[in-house]
Order: sequence, then structure tokens, then C-alpha cells
Amino acid sequence: MEEPAQGGSSLKVPGAPDVGSPARAGSQGQASPARRGGAVSIWPGSTGTPGARARLPDSLGQPPPLTEGRPCEREARVECVPAQCDGAMLLLLPWGHQAGASAQAAGGGPGAGRCPQPLPLPPSEEERREGLVELHTSFRELVTFFCTNATIHGTIRLVCSSQNRLKTATWALLLAGALSALYWQFGLLFQQYWRYPVVMAVSVHSERKLFPSVTLCDMNPHRPRPARRHLRALDDFARENIYSLYGFNFTESEEDPGAEALGSEPAFQLDRGIRLQRLSPLGGQNRVGFRLCNRTGGDCVHRAYSSGVTAAQEWYRFHYVNILALLPNAPEDSHRSHGGHLVSSCRYDGQDCQAGHFQTSHHPTYGSCYTFHGIWAAQHPGITHGISLVLRAELQDHLPLLFTEAGIKVLIHRHDQTPFLEHQGFSIRPGTETTIGIREDEVHRLGSPYGHCTHSAGSVDVRLLYKASYTKQACLVSCFQQLMVDTCSCGYYLYPLPAGAEYCSYTRHPAWGHCFYRLYQDLETHRLPCTSRCPRPCRESTYKLTAGVSRWPSSKSADWIPAVLDRPGGRQSPSPRSRLAKVNIFYRELNYRTVDEMPVYSVPQLLSAMGSLWSLWFGSSVLSVLEVLELLLDAMVLTLLLCCRQLHRARGQLGAAPGEPTPSQRPTCCPAAAGMTSNARGPSWPRFP
Repeated sequence: MEEPAQGGSSLKVPGAPDVGSPARAGSQGQASPARRGGAVSIWPGSTGTPGARARLPDSLGQPPPLTEGRPCEREARVECVPAQCDGAMLLLLPWGHQAGASAQAAGGGPGAGRCPQPLPLPPSEEERREGLVELHTSFRELVTFFCTNATIHGTIRLVCSSQNRLKTATWALLLAGALSALYWQFGLLFQQYWRYPVVMAVSVHSERKLFPSVTLCDMNPHRPRPARRHLRALDDFARENIYSLYGFNFTESEEDPGAEALGSEPAFQLDRGIRLQRLSPLGGQNRVGFRLCNRTGGDCVHRAYSSGVTAAQEWYRFHYVNILALLPNAPEDSHRSHGGHLVSSCRYDGQDCQAGHFQTSHHPTYGSCYTFHGIWAAQHPGITHGISLVLRAELQDHLPLLFTEAGIKVLIHRHDQTPFLEHQGFSIRPGTETTIGIREDEVHRLGSPYGHCTHSAGSVDVRLLYKASYTKQACLVSCFQQLMVDTCSCGYYLYPLPAGAEYCSYTRHPAWGHCFYRLYQDLETHRLPCTSRCPRPCRESTYKLTAGVSRWPSSKSADWIPAVLDRPGGRQSPSPRSRLAKVNIFYRELNYRTVDEMPVYSVPQLLSAMGSLWSLWFGSSVLSVLEVLELLLDAMVLTLLLCCRQLHRARGQLGAAPGEPTPSQRPTCCPAAAGMTSNARGPSWPRFP
């Protein structure tokens, strides 16, 4: 028999001499009988003659014949291929058996009908090496590989305790319970995170601050000359209503002789149907108020109050704004027609104030107002470095039913903000000296998704009617006035008007009062969209005030101080102390507090909390999570491959010719032909180095 050419393959057995070629076999001679094993030259593609498939060297001796019906010896690895397995290889390592018996088994002798079962050999070095892609043959192998090599605590116990089913079940339940507790706590953590809670962090800073603006009003609204006749008619109507309810008749107020109207008066007819009356009691308590109905009279709004003073003021204010709404837009310096000046003297940081430091205006209900705009930065704290004002509170042309208190209204605010005296501010009593200390606080709010705030007026869908920076109160007023114009076809007199609109008066809009109070009730109960459309500013400054009050001037100086402060030729008051007031405003300290909103769970804090929980229950890290993801990916790939294999088998069985064995019917000793797994340990799928 000729030896194969260079295309043959050689399988080497450890400890055997190299007899892969005739030249090398002849040169080495016979091997020592003490050395077991040998090398057999094997090549595929041989003919069907059994003797042509393998050549055994003479040094191996002849193995004993195989006993019929007896399997192969346990020490030997035998791979025999029947004649129908084309191109298969025959390997016989007898380890002490007769070689002729193996040839007889291969050539159709007594042992040819029984193919011995192959026994596994230790994996070769190539099989031990891990490939780039490892494909497992079953899910059991996949799970075993994961539990053995994963860094998650407890998974190795599922493999180590495989001989004890109780321990295996116990550890499986413990791992399942730990996983359930972990994801339950993950759910609580994410539920808290998606609420976007915030905490307030307070920090203290020290630097020079610009002195805030100070607005002062004398709370003495005067009677406009074009409307004085209509206001006198309103006063008479008020005395009539109060006398009918309480039986009290108060004296008429004195007026200046030259207070008659100059020029034409607006056409106005007082609506005497809107009277001050007792309404139905609520809860056993008598209530006083007035009633406003729509055009048809079918729907009415009852403005009822438990206090008769509040009811009379609100009723008088309603008629008052109806009269003022008919007046032409007068310049805002109408305070100059007032009988005197509010500010008698002013000093800031030891220097006299200038006229340019004040801005004058007139409020319909708070009278003449002065706004001091400090243009200096506060250098030092203390009362000597603040502003000191001597104010004169006079009650000329006073409307007794519109305002029942005498004094000075004071509001401290930022330079670029609109003062809202009806919502903020405090009053100063005449005859006293009030000392006010300021401490500024800054609030920095987080935007979406942690809260609803705005950085500027441009990001709000409400057009501000005030020429100032954005504040929530300015936005609410502007939103309400716009809704008032859209719903009632006119605007409320105490608020600025949008372009092209006019103020409400029952002379031109008979049912505007009913419409206004309906909207106002919706605003108070937060049923208007203004609350959601007007968020708080993201950066806001507030002033914390502390006040102290003392009597001023004292009893010993009550004579000469009013005489010095009064202007020459001015009208003397019978009680000078009752119309003078002094106020001192200063920074208590230049340190200011900053209140910053901070998220409870930022993204790094969320990851840290998740890592802490994962480490608590499984004692692992982020890489362990990647191992779990790798397990899921391998499981999906294995499922796909097994499905494809089953589909391929089904197609092969349907397409097999009659009489031809299907892959499942082929002998098990032909692993290469049947497509089954080999005897080698480890995965039988293709390995990609």
C-alpha cells in the first residue's frame, strides 16, 4: 500500500514516536515496547477498502480480537465509520489489543455490526483556548457558564450545590428574593426621582449692594376738579345709605372755595339702583353689602361683608371708579395741584437728597406718591448710612369713605419693579419716628422639570402692561386686565389699559360690575388660567424688614420742630404732631443670604443610589450588570440558532429521497455526517478565534 501524499493529515498521540511517513519510520526502526501509544497517519477521501484507511506501525503489535457483543475497551478511543459514511476517518489506538481484530471489525467480521461507543479525551490546547465568539450548545450549559464565572454573589452556589437539590432550591429562592427586593427599591427610588423634589441651600455673601427704591404715598386721594360735582353727589348718596342702615348722619367735609370744576364735566348719571343694603343673613350673622346684576337681571352677584365699614368702603370704591373712568387721561403729576408736599426733608448717607432722586406719581386710592431711587451703593451698614425722611401727612380734600386711616404708606422694592401698594407695604403713623432695618435675600429657583419659573417676561405668554421687569404680581394684573377686556369689553380703572381698550363705567357699560366680580371670584378661587400662565421669577430679591417705633417729636420739642419744618406762610395745623412723621431706612448688614434650590436626586446622585442598592443586595458593580446583559444577549442568540436548526432539520426530513437515511437516522458514530456533537468537551458549535 502506498503512503499518502503531502495532503494527508497526521494525528499525534502524546508519548508515541513519529511514524507519519515511511522515511521517518524506517530510519527510526522499531519503537521500544515500554513506550505506549503511537502515531497513525490518517487521510480523508480513501476508498471503501478497510485496509486502505489506516496503516498501523509494526511497533504497536497486534491487539487481541474484539469479543462479539462486548463494547470497546474503556482505555481506547475508537472511531469507526461504516461504509456508507463517505470520506470518514478511521482511528484505532488499541493500547494492547490486536490490530487484526480492529481490521476485522472494520471489514465486516464478527464485530462489524457493533460500533463501539467513543470515549472522550482531554481537550486539546486549541479547545481550551477561548474564541472570539463562544456559542453554547444548550441553555443549561449557558446558565452553568454564567453562574460559574459571574461576579454576582450567590450565583456560584447554584452550581456548587447542584448535588443537593435542597440547597440549590434554597439559593435559587434567595437570589430571586434579593432580585425582587432590589427592583422594588429601584421602583421607589425612581418614583422619588420623577417627582423632582428640591431642597433649599442657604449661603451667606458679603458685598456692596445698591440701595433699594422706597415708595411713599400720603393715602389722601384728592378730588379731581372735573369730577368734584359728581363726587359730591356720591357723598350725599353715601350719607343717605348709611343713615338708612345705621341712623347716623355725619357732617359734610369742608371744601376750598375755588374747588369748582374748570371746564366741561363728563356726562355721568349716578346709578342709585346699586345701594348699600342688608343682605340675607348667612349662618345667623347679619351681612351688609350690595348687589350687581347682568343686563337681564337674571343673574346677580352679592358682595356681602360681615363688617359694615368694609362694605361701605367697597361700595363707595365701586361708584368712585365709575366716575374716574369718564375722566380724560391726565398727566400723572396731578399731585402738584395738591395743597402741599409729602416730603419735608430728606438726607441720604449724611447728604441732602436732590429733586432728581424722586419720581412723583398719583394713585387713585393712595393719593400722591414719591419714589426715591437710590443711585448709590451702600458702603456701610447702620442708621447713619441710610435714608432719613421727614414726612407731612395732610388730609386736604379727603374722601372719608374711601380711606379711613391717616398716615403714610411705605413700600421698599427693587429699582426695576412696579410697586403694588394694595398688596404690599406698611403704614407709618403720624407723630412717630419709625426705624426700619433692611436685610436682602436672593432666591434662585430651578426651572423645568423641578419647578415652574421664568427667567424673563419674554418666555411668558402674557403681555405685561407695566414698563418694568417681570414680577408675578405684574403678570397676574396684566392677565386679569386682558381677560377683563376680552370678557367685559372694558378694563378696570385701577389697572393699566391694553392698547385700544377703554375703562369701565356703568354709564357706557351698564353690567360691567357683574362681569368684573364674576371674574374676580374666579381669580380668587384659582379658576382663571392666570395662575398657571404667570410663574414665579427664577431669580427674585426680597427684603426682610425689622421696625422700631418711638414718639416724635417729643413733648418738649413739639412746639419748635413743626414751626421750623413748616414753610413760610403755610397754614398751621391745630395739632402739629398729628401730621408729622419721620422714617429712617438703612441696611442692618451688608451680608445677604442666597437661597438656592438644589435637586434632591441629580443624575450622579441617582446612579450612586442605584449602585449602593445593587452592591447591598448582590455585592457587585456596573460590570456585573454588563455580565447580565451579556447573558441575555447569549440567550437570545442561542434561541435563534436552535430555532434555525430545528427549521433546517424539518426541511431536510421533508426533502429527503425515498430510501436515503435522514440525518437523524444516521449512526451515532458518525458525528461529522449526522451533524451531532462530537466527543470533545466544550461547545460543539463553530469557534471563531
